[in-house]
Amino acid sequence: MSGVDAPQSGWLALLCITRLFQATIAIAWAGVMPRVMADWDLAASQAGLVQSAWHVGYLISLFGVGFIADRVGPRRVFLVSSILTACAALVFALGAQGPASAALLYGITGLCAGGCYSPGLQLLALNAPAQRRGKAMGAFIGSASFGYGVALVAVAALADSLSWRSILLVIAVMVAVGAVLTVAALSRLRPDPQRGAAPRSSSIRLALVETVGDKPAMAGSWAYSAHCWELMALWAWLPAFLAFSAQGGGLSAAEGIGLAAMAHLVSVAGSVFGGSASDRYGRVRVMLVASCLSLLCSFTFGWMWAAPLWMLAAFGAVYNLWAIADSSVYSTALADVVPPGRLGAAYSVRSVMGFGAGAVSPWVFGLALDWGRAHFALEGNAWVLAWTTVGLGALLGPWMILRFQRLTAAGGRP
Repeated sequence: MSGVDAPQSGWLALLCITRLFQATIAIAWAGVMPRVMADWDLAASQAGLVQSAWHVGYLISLFGVGFIADRVGPRRVFLVSSILTACAALVFALGAQGPASAALLYGITGLCAGGCYSPGLQLLALNAPAQRRGKAMGAFIGSASFGYGVALVAVAALADSLSWRSILLVIAVMVAVGAVLTVAALSRLRPDPQRGAAPRSSSIRLALVETVGDKPAMAGSWAYSAHCWELMALWAWLPAFLAFSAQGGGLSAAEGIGLAAMAHLVSVAGSVFGGSASDRYGRVRVMLVASCLSLLCSFTFGWMWAAPLWMLAAFGAVYNLWAIADSSVYSTALADVVPPGRLGAAYSVRSVMGFGAGAVSPWVFGLALDWGRAHFALEGNAWVLAWTTVGLGALLGPWMILRFQRLTAAGGRP
């Protein structure tokens, strides 16, 4: 990639720093959830529903912005979405007064934030050489994991001095910093390719039909859906689970949330490693190994509720690492098999499937937790049941990965 249209040096680092700050709001509710549940006397299912509202807004956004970015270019969509996310994060921090308003405002924040994800992947596909694309996408997604860790560190560090609402305001300021840095990051990227005029319903329908009929792309999207079911439930409930364990061991909930932050920080290595390994060893091999190991963690984690907190936190870090290791690889694999002119549409379809599953899983987790608390003598057994729902929903993943492998091999595709 050379010439006047080549990206300027430092473009990937700036784009990743931007993503780091943008992503802090995605984990904000999970971080403050134990305190809000106590203040508002929320059931676990109600708290999980607020997190699910984020994912619903996110998937709606992802479906739409893919088609828009195919027409007007991902740079413009990425910038506008970054600014809107900062505004929405501020409104959420100030305006959430109960579970209904929290779900509505957090859902709107997710709606805005979705425009920072798939257009970001398109920017990477346009600016990173194909042989290093997996590593670049791993760094981009790993930056989001780092942002989740930063947000949870802020929650834990400020828990004794600020209210949960003030902590949400601090996180909203971080998102605003990301919006400012977006301008600098985009200035270093290649210009978007020339696009057509306004999208027509017929072209959108054609892109949808072609994508849904693309068997390798759909197999990869189904595998991504199972991945999202697992990952979104893990991110939503890991802080609360470690807070529960910490309090059971005589520590504070804030200390448990701080350890959850460390799990997210460790998972950055998983994203970078997974993306780089997929460039070297192949997309399918990395997806299959990571999905099977994270499944093992899903079915094991709940049973460890009585383990020492340090052991639980260490296992949570390993779980997070394997759950995120293949995240960027699904995006890279899709870019490998879908023509560039239809990539935005393909990401849109995949996003609806993936984040649709990710929207349901935190709520199902909360339902299982509430049921277990009502029927089991030990609350820890309720957590076992809840974490089991995470693994059950993700069982589809390895099967679809193997199907993706067979279809791409049969079609002579990478």
